[in-house]
Amino acid sequence: MFLLLKAEFHRVYQEVCSSCHSMSLISYRDLVGVAYSEEETKAMAAEIEVVDGPSDEGEMFTRPGKLSDRLPQPYANEQAARFANGGAYPPDLSLITKARHNGQNYVFALLTGYHDHPAGVTIRDGLHYNPYFPGGATAMPKMLDDSAVEYDDGTPATEAQMGKDVVTFLSWAAEPEKEEQKLMGFKWIFVLSLALLQAGYYRRMRWSVLKSRLVLDAVAWFSCIMGLRLRFAFV
Repeated sequence: MFLLLKAEFHRVYQEVCSSCHSMSLISYRDLVGVAYSEEETKAMAAEIEVVDGPSDEGEMFTRPGKLSDRLPQPYANEQAARFANGGAYPPDLSLITKARHNGQNYVFALLTGYHDHPAGVTIRDGLHYNPYFPGGATAMPKMLDDSAVEYDDGTPATEAQMGKDVVTFLSWAAEPEKEEQKLMGFKWIFVLSLALLQAGYYRRMRWSVLKSRLVLDAVAWFSCIMGLRLRFAFV
């Protein structure tokens, strides 16, 4: 089965980012045929518990997750998220690469841009220096460390590799229909190219006879007119 994304792309988000950041616009069924097979996605969804209801008795209940469920939220509400993160609210990542200018490069630079602050720069307690974040300080600590994720194919889990993979996944999540649009565009280009070739063949082969006849008729008329002029000239 052809998959658009490697499973590791989603795994980096799941193991590194999902503990604080949600992706409220993505359902498990969106991952089918993209990063996992249908069976794999169903098994993954069944690992979570979803509050559903009400039942026939009017009570809410929990059930295993299914393909139609959204990816789980790390916090029950915004207040709980702010309390757990020192007042900062981790943004939803569903559209993050479209919500930021030059989104893919921005997210990659932010994830891999942590280092010690330069001399003369003071960072408030609870914040971390990152020159790519507006203001230079963010409440999000450095999350990508070498070997933080284990790749099934043996790819070294470097900070840069994990950064590229999670950005690729977030870019797909922001525009899941983009690849289909590209494929549809290629199909239209192919069809229009065939139509253009057919039109060129029809014009060249079917109209060439008529075009030649028109040229011959024009030459004949011109010769006739010139002959009449010469004839009257000698009269």
